[in-house]
Amino acid sequence: MLSKTEIKRQLFHLALGLALAGLYYLDIIGPLTMFLGIICGGLLSFISKRVDIPIFSTFLDHFERKEVRKKFPGKGMIFYFIGTLFVMQLFEKDIALAAIMVLAFGDSVSHMFGAKFGKIKNIISGDSKKLLEGTFAGTVAGALSAALFVPFPEAFLGALAAMIFEVFKIDFNDKTLDDNIVVPLIAGTVMFLIRTYL
Repeated sequence: MLSKTEIKRQLFHLALGLALAGLYYLDIIGPLTMFLGIICGGLLSFISKRVDIPIFSTFLDHFERKEVRKKFPGKGMIFYFIGTLFVMQLFEKDIALAAIMVLAFGDSVSHMFGAKFGKIKNIISGDSKKLLEGTFAGTVAGALSAALFVPFPEAFLGALAAMIFEVFKIDFNDKTLDDNIVVPLIAGTVMFLIRTYL
């Protein structure tokens, strides 16, 4: 079962993706905005390890996992912005928007649905929290939301690939790559390859 904090985190995860996609769609934000957000987030994270920052510290108290709060405050949001920046820079706008939607809906729905209804462990993951029902639900939610911006075959295969890779732990120098980077990059790459070669 998900804790109240984890449910709030996943709902915020979904809302943040919707907000970023909407603002990007309307040309209110772009890569420069995301880059500045990463810089500001990094500074706030560094400072908040030493002193409480009004509003930011309260936000972390409500949404951050306790173990992450001590080591890397705001890690999830910073990596969310990095993943979003990558897809904005690498892909056409419609694919970038679709990849952000897969991150917003696919990732959060997979966690919540898997925790609530999941019974079958994913055979491709050693993580007992990654359940097959969650991966399936995340794929459907990611595909339907991404299909607002790209044709459904691109949306579905992008979401499916992203949700499969979300199950794996991808390590670099003994550090696991955050799925807020992996999910949109995989989704965007698959959609791009399908559009380019099929």
